[in-house]
Amino acid sequence: MRIRATVAAVSGALALSALAVPAAQADDSSSRSADRGFTAFQSVPGDQAKRTVGAAAKSAKVKITKATVNSGKPIVLGTSAKKKVSFSVTATDPSGIGGAAPFIWHGKSVNKGIGFGPDEKGFSCKVANATTTTCKGTITLDPKLLLNSDAANWNVGVVAVTMKGEEVQRDSVAKVRVQRLSKLTANASPEPVKKGKTITVTGKLTRANWETYKYQGYSKQSVKLQFKKKGAKTYKNIKTVKSSSTGALKTTVKATVDGHWRYSFAGTASTPAVTSAADYLDVK
Repeated sequence: MRIRATVAAVSGALALSALAVPAAQADDSSSRSADRGFTAFQSVPGDQAKRTVGAAAKSAKVKITKATVNSGKPIVLGTSAKKKVSFSVTATDPSGIGGAAPFIWHGKSVNKGIGFGPDEKGFSCKVANATTTTCKGTITLDPKLLLNSDAANWNVGVVAVTMKGEEVQRDSVAKVRVQRLSKLTANASPEPVKKGKTITVTGKLTRANWETYKYQGYSKQSVKLQFKKKGAKTYKNIKTVKSSSTGALKTTVKATVDGHWRYSFAGTASTPAVTSAADYLDVK
């Protein structure tokens, strides 16, 4: 159903007093639970703010000059733990801004999809001048409400309230990427090993599956095998290994000197870069 966000201003106050961000419900074509998304505090009774949404909003003089979530960096989520990220919104209007807050959403339109609104605690606004106010706070995302296809660019919408009591909603003023947390392992064996002998370096690349709440193998991905000689400061790329259908990695190399072996994955649009812990191999 529709993802909505409303903001109410307290008369004479240069601060956001309340937000109403009803639970975002599933697109009828998906398998999502209907009770998902936006969890925020409710608006106070008797709100007098005038709503200016959609086409009408375009004629309003309110300008959103800045809207960032998580400092513009991707939001990476595992299988179960909720994640709290910061936001900063700056808005301006000739009459002044009583408050402004973002909501993030993903789907075919703002009327269908999944979204999250601002947290009640930690919300604050600072007046820059007679026309401009910057509001900061946090948004909490819950991976248990997501589908794997939600690993994508999300829209950042903003609701602002002017000092005249006008409430303006912009559905998409910026973007923020949401990704599935990745994990990577490496093991070099046998150890110790004689100089010149072949060693096998195994590992596994996995990422969060938001639909099973488990980590699953990330298949057909290029992963770098890296080596750092004992006493050296930097790693060198040795070869590229392709992950199997289960995310498994396996390759062989000659052991010549003591050092550290590891795998490194550059990441994709839906999955962040990750580097395994190093495995030290003693060469006799």
